Amino acid sequence: MDQIQMMENSEESKLLPVGNIASCDQSMASAEIHWSSHSEYIPQSQSSIIIEEDKNLEKVGNCPSLMHLLKGNIGTGILAMPSAIKNAGLWVGTIGILAIGGIAIYCMHMLLNCCNILCKRVNKPTLDYASILETALQTGPERLRRWSSVGRMVVNIFLVMTQIGFCCVYLVFIAQNVKQVIDSFHKGGPPVFVYIVITTALIIPYTFVRDLKNLAPFSTFANLLNFVGLIIIFQDLFQGLPNPDKRPAYKSLDKLPLYFGTAIYAFEGIGLVMPIQNKMRYPHDFGGHSGVLNLGMVIVTCLYTATGFYGYLKFGDDSLGSVTLNLPAKNWLYISVNLLFALSMFITYGLQFYVPIKITWPWISSKITSRRWLNYSEYIYRTILVLITFGIASAVPHLDLLISLIGAFASCALALMLPPIIELLTLSVEDGQLRWWTVIKDIIIIVFGLLGFATGTFSALQAIIENF
Repeated sequence: MDQIQMMENSEESKLLPVGNIASCDQSMASAEIHWSSHSEYIPQSQSSIIIEEDKNLEKVGNCPSLMHLLKGNIGTGILAMPSAIKNAGLWVGTIGILAIGGIAIYCMHMLLNCCNILCKRVNKPTLDYASILETALQTGPERLRRWSSVGRMVVNIFLVMTQIGFCCVYLVFIAQNVKQVIDSFHKGGPPVFVYIVITTALIIPYTFVRDLKNLAPFSTFANLLNFVGLIIIFQDLFQGLPNPDKRPAYKSLDKLPLYFGTAIYAFEGIGLVMPIQNKMRYPHDFGGHSGVLNLGMVIVTCLYTATGFYGYLKFGDDSLGSVTLNLPAKNWLYISVNLLFALSMFITYGLQFYVPIKITWPWISSKITSRRWLNYSEYIYRTILVLITFGIASAVPHLDLLISLIGAFASCALALMLPPIIELLTLSVEDGQLRWWTVIKDIIIIVFGLLGFATGTFSALQAIIENF
């Protein structure tokens, strides 16, 4: 799941949501854009965070930076971990989460190192994700420099797809959780599609809010909802656990791609690392073996692993796309969890939705010559984008399959494939820094990402088709 960063001003503490969007919920959003010459967007699996830099902005310490990192990576993806392990087996799935988490953290370090090198090379204080690839191409091998603008476009395309995908997941998530609450009191209620329609109708006017600073209190409230909901979920998971021997240690290989897509969806929060370091009072404390990045991501990985392990251990192959759907339906405490997360995802939808608008609308608005119709056109365009997410959510109302598809198709490139490519481009013009083992290591990660991208996308699409 979805969050907004807290930053302190020299006079008073302010919440600045200027725009997730993974993920980190793990990434976008896995997605940096230029709000001004001093802004950048950070994608996650759960929430999109935008930090607008201000010359007067006070730097933050290590503890607040750690909190920002945790909030930016813990989101909706954590709720899908039991469903992910269902496709891999208890022990293979658990070890796999640790392995994928380790690779994702390493890619974060890789991107952070390249960002620092490129910033010094072009004498800029900071770069966003799209700018990193663009700068790596501009200053890299001469025959590739003409492709720099294409590199920026590629990153932005994946960012838009990831954030639109997150919004589709939120629609299905809200609909399924509200439906479960209603069905617990009135059996034989309307299908999920009806709830998706109602949710879409409520979200359309919500997305007309263009200044996300007005949504800051709601975003803080969403973070509180997530925190309370997770406590209640773990309280249930730790009760009545069966012996681990009763769960299969591994599953067939044909299910692993679905597992990979869900896992990488949760860890798509790589764009968060550069902005947090830039806001730190002691930036050198962010990296390193015992730095803020490793500490925060180890905590995130442990939470993901614990949720997946204990969730699958308790519910087994009955694990659904979100662990909230497996909670007792007749207990008001657990019913409140469904409503808490549904409300949190509703709030977060507007934050994630901001990103594709901010990336695509400037180009579209430049084609509109009438100033009179400019504002009306933006509202129409926002409505069309919401309806696109509605169409995808209605076509694929299966939360687990939708998460796996988005993770494999969009998040995989941002979290795994692009960082090693950027490292190869960056170090290729640094004397003596591109060693043979670095090339081999980066190629292995790229191949791993490509394999997950291809097989995960194919398996998710195949499973979706089979469900029709």
